[in-house]
Amino acid sequence: MKQNKNGIIKRIRFHGRGGQGMKTASRIVSTASFLEGFFVQDCPVYGAERRGAPIMAFTRLSKEPILERGIIKKSRHKHNSR
Repeated sequence: MKQNKNGIIKRIRFHGRGGQGMKTASRIVSTASFLEGFFVQDCPVYGAERRGAPIMAFTRLSKEPILERGIIKKSRHKHNSR
């Protein structure tokens, strides 16, 4: 977790291939966190929508509003699908 001017933000990156559930996993984590009172961002990044294509999904969680946008370049929490 990194301290920024809004407080602590937890950043999670999901990596996998289309059809492995990375987008869904990111959405589940962000929805559950939102329901627990966190501010969240959930952003998948992928090219052509086809099974097997590379995909990344990013999730940010914070107790304060999240002002940053874009991809997460460094994360202490990363999930790689195999």
